[in-house]
Amino acid sequence: MSEPDPHLLVVDDDERIRGLLQKFLIRNGFIVSAARDAAHARRLLSGLEFDLIVLDVMMPGEDGVSLTRDLRETLATPILLLTAKGETEDRIAGLEAGADDYLAKPFEPKELLLRINAILRRMPDADVAEAAPKVLSLGPVRYDVDRGEIWQGDTQVRLTATEAQLMRIFSAQVGEAVSRSELVEKLGRDGGQAQERAVDVQITRLRRKIEADPKQPRYLQTVRGAGYMLASD
Repeated sequence: MSEPDPHLLVVDDDERIRGLLQKFLIRNGFIVSAARDAAHARRLLSGLEFDLIVLDVMMPGEDGVSLTRDLRETLATPILLLTAKGETEDRIAGLEAGADDYLAKPFEPKELLLRINAILRRMPDADVAEAAPKVLSLGPVRYDVDRGEIWQGDTQVRLTATEAQLMRIFSAQVGEAVSRSELVEKLGRDGGQAQERAVDVQITRLRRKIEADPKQPRYLQTVRGAGYMLASD
């Protein structure tokens, strides 16, 4: 039996853009729902499950960054932000709030499609076999390598799709430094300083979830001149 088509939520206050995105994504094999603002998005999210949210930053009322930050309290669904061209601080703020990636307007529809597919490929596989899981001990935190899950005691730590992929990359090379450029490449993103800075933001967020003191990391270490390295007990 084939997998069901991914269900996307497009949130944009511009009716024309919203309609164009919806038609384009449907033509490319997605199920697409659309919301005109944050309040409308919340109503849809309360009753439906989505595989990914495409979210405009600049909206009247509650903006996309604020909505992302609030959704991340309870929701792990991947979020791709659409930002105004050149608004670097908006992009960084969005990543810090918990977004998985961003795309600057104006953009080519094909690039949006590539970004969406890259994020969906990074999602942990829910059907991973349960037998003989490999677990890394990170102090009071445990990382189940097979499932791609982090646990603190009996509580699962919620990860974004990008954070989950970063943990998979690092757990495959425990004790070895991974450069920022290599992380960008393995995350399926274009190269450049902006994307490397975006990875730095994701690393900062991930440290908050696994480190007792994120400012003095014990497990997700910075290796001067070489990148980042995961160390386990």
